[in-house]
Amino acid sequence: MGSLKGRTVFITGGSRGIGRAIALRAARDGANVVIAAKSAEPHPKLAGTIFSVAEEVEAAGGRALALQVDVRDEEQVRAAMAKAAEHFGGIDCLVNNAGAINLMGVEHTPLKKYDLIQGVNHRATFLCAQAALPYLKQSPAAHILSLSPPINMAPHWLKPFAPYAVSKYGMTILTLGMAEEFRDYGISCNTLWPATYIATAAVEVNLGGEAAAAVSRKPDIMADAAHAILASARGELTGQALLDEQALARIGITDLRGYACQPENADKLQRDFFLD
Repeated sequence: MGSLKGRTVFITGGSRGIGRAIALRAARDGANVVIAAKSAEPHPKLAGTIFSVAEEVEAAGGRALALQVDVRDEEQVRAAMAKAAEHFGGIDCLVNNAGAINLMGVEHTPLKKYDLIQGVNHRATFLCAQAALPYLKQSPAAHILSLSPPINMAPHWLKPFAPYAVSKYGMTILTLGMAEEFRDYGISCNTLWPATYIATAAVEVNLGGEAAAAVSRKPDIMADAAHAILASARGELTGQALLDEQALARIGITDLRGYACQPENADKLQRDFFLD
């Protein structure tokens, strides 16, 4: 298995949940980790800030840079990329993890909410990739990884929350397009999506609290899957929309029972959105 030792990994939405887990997994390799997120102040109900995760990264063996960034703001994003590259001497991996969720259809989605999910999801993927590109071009093993699903046009996924589907499918289309556009630069571009619910604050708030967590896996599975992709050799893996299970199977990990939040429910996990 490859290593991220010495590489610089820029993670959006890195202060909590899956982003934090990816940061800590990279740190265990000795990576340089940029935690770019909005959460600089503690939230009364949600643990984690860019600064607390930076401390965890360094305790785990990595080097950290905490940057408060709104991924919708072009000036902030471009400044953050420049600062990260200056601080660590370049950028090797971009992880588009920041996300906004909205589980309503067209009729009941306020325009402000629609603009939010498009801005945080697919627009930020475009902006962050474009801003990171000059630095990624200089890396010997550059990767862009977006946390978005394989595109499934089945009506039963489009009907309940088409606005959210547009925002997440947009991330996938952009990333798969970049895989071809950036192929000659040696930049690998892939997407990653969980096969099951993942126990994060977003799942608990939007999908049923403790009951949802009981049929979820830990964020660690996404961290290990992201690591498997990001640590792959230059040009080995690009243009793929992978599930966490598929990414792990590529490196021989097929026994996933240990990732279940409740081991007794390892065979009763909830399949994630957009997957039939």
